[in-house]
Amino acid sequence: MKDFITKFVQIKHHGRKIHGISYMPNKQEKVPVVIFSHGFNGTNSSFIMHSEYLATNGIGAYCFDFCGGSVNSKSDLKTSEMTIFTEKEDLCAVIDTIKNWENVDCNNIFLFGESQGGFVTALAAEEYAEEIKGVLLLFPAFCIADNWNERFPTLKSIPDKHELWGVTLGRQFFESIHGYHIFEHIGRFHKNVLIFHGDQDEIVALEYGKRAAALYPHADIEIFQGEGHGFSEVSNKRVAEMTCDFVKANS
Repeated sequence: MKDFITKFVQIKHHGRKIHGISYMPNKQEKVPVVIFSHGFNGTNSSFIMHSEYLATNGIGAYCFDFCGGSVNSKSDLKTSEMTIFTEKEDLCAVIDTIKNWENVDCNNIFLFGESQGGFVTALAAEEYAEEIKGVLLLFPAFCIADNWNERFPTLKSIPDKHELWGVTLGRQFFESIHGYHIFEHIGRFHKNVLIFHGDQDEIVALEYGKRAAALYPHADIEIFQGEGHGFSEVSNKRVAEMTCDFVKANS
């Protein structure tokens, strides 16, 4: 018999549906849980290994597809309808749902965000500071607004649609972050934060991770030598182990 149970869980909010998978330890008592938020054009499957590792070690996990977050997403919305803030709505709906699950220790809910999902996770953590016990960020893409504001410096320069890495984004994605400065909106989350960042990241410069770590009152940054934007199998295993240790130390 497996140490954990996986289950498809659909969450509805704002007239749309989120597709997700829960990984829960096969035990009676309430357990801590980690909510995983994938990066740009990722899906819930980005965190299968992490979730199975946690569940085997007595920690629950929920991984989901952001609405419009990927060309492979099983959740609602087109990629051209997605923005940072629709993704934040998705994550907030997930938190609101999971904190009421019978087998979840609602005092020990943790957020884990990767890349763009890290940006979204950081925003949600500020709003849900009382409910969330700790935050883990994997090469969080705090550069997103800076990058696009440089590319489209005026509202007039924003196109109706723009393709990035095979993903079609709509005007509202860029308009919603026009003139947005992420470091003015994060850093007040007062519990522990752990940031993972590679020193060879060419998508999100390490400086963004370091600046975030300095901004939070209780944050550590773990720098992975030789890793870029997307870790090797060995480093991902280390991230899973450190996530498990972080949850146990903070529960």
